[in-house]
Amino acid sequence: MNDRIPSVRLHAQGAVSVVTLDRPERLNAIGGSLLDDLHEALHAAHADPATGSIVLTGAGRAFCAGDDLKEFGAQASTEASIASTCARIQRITRDLMHGPKLVVGAVHGYAVGGGLEWMLNCDLVVAADDLVAFFPEMELGHFVTGGVTWLLPRALGYQRAMELIVLGERLDAQRLYALGLVNRVVPREQLGAVALELAGRVAARAAHATSRLKRAMGATAELEAALERETEAAHACFASAETARRIAGFVAARKPDGARAD
Repeated sequence: MNDRIPSVRLHAQGAVSVVTLDRPERLNAIGGSLLDDLHEALHAAHADPATGSIVLTGAGRAFCAGDDLKEFGAQASTEASIASTCARIQRITRDLMHGPKLVVGAVHGYAVGGGLEWMLNCDLVVAADDLVAFFPEMELGHFVTGGVTWLLPRALGYQRAMELIVLGERLDAQRLYALGLVNRVVPREQLGAVALELAGRVAARAAHATSRLKRAMGATAELEAALERETEAAHACFASAETARRIAGFVAARKPDGARAD
């Protein structure tokens, strides 16, 4: 019997399915259980005929603080574990971007690494005014995933995308809005209500039309090619001794509990 408490919650509010990352004590950091639970929740929401749109959000004081570095040793222990981790990470992007329902991100606190990738995978994004987002992967010897090697140059241009990924500079909500990476910036206390209102408007549109629009704008073949290239690069970085050294030093010096953004 499995008594594990799920790390993702799914509930319906009218025609909107709300998917909530629920590891607040770890700032919703990404581990194996969260990847599996999130996949199951997104699959269920997309398959639910009563659901017209999806809201993706996080419990506690962050949306998602990126990889749970406490799990890095286990993830990188064998070729099989590395392959499984990389596949499950990219599976979430496929769930978000290839599924038929439009996804509205309701993002606050931190959106770091994989959390920022998932934000960029949403079709629309409402950001709280306390949001801070950045990519730490290059500093840690890791590699970005989530299709961002295709999404960001398309949205921002090659040099700006390279700057955000390589330098990992922190972006606040207003900067993200100015770059066109979020649709709304609202006070933190209004985030849930505004996201639900926007998702409700999306859900009221004709589903056959919005799902076709999502497929047309997603350029699935190009995105899929980027996901495959990223998976190969991420696999190599997971297996790198330099990455292991950098992550061990980072955890020891700056993040004793292992979550990226604490």
